[in-house]
Amino acid sequence: MVIARIWRGTTRPAQADAYVEHLRLRTFPELTTLAGQRGAYVLRRPADAAVEFTVVTLWDSVEAIRAFAGADVEAAVVPPEARALLASFDRRAVHWEVALDNIARAGAK
Repeated sequence: MVIARIWRGTTRPAQADAYVEHLRLRTFPELTTLAGQRGAYVLRRPADAAVEFTVVTLWDSVEAIRAFAGADVEAAVVPPEARALLASFDRRAVHWEVALDNIARAGAK
């Protein structure tokens, strides 16, 4: 079973690219070192005078998430560098079991 951890935050438009770069250069490289972490998606859209992000990380188990988030697995993990770029963010993440994965893989036919 794969678990999707879903979290949302917003930035001001001027900070949106910097937030994506923070994820690309800092957060995601750190995530790849954790056992049971399967990758992530960052979804982005304009929302009124802000840019809204939904971050979906994929995990092998609740135990793998606990190694990342701590004892309270639903607590948001937002380091100070990311907080400085965000206008607002969810304090809690939600978890979903992935019931079906139909994502095409490179080289698959």
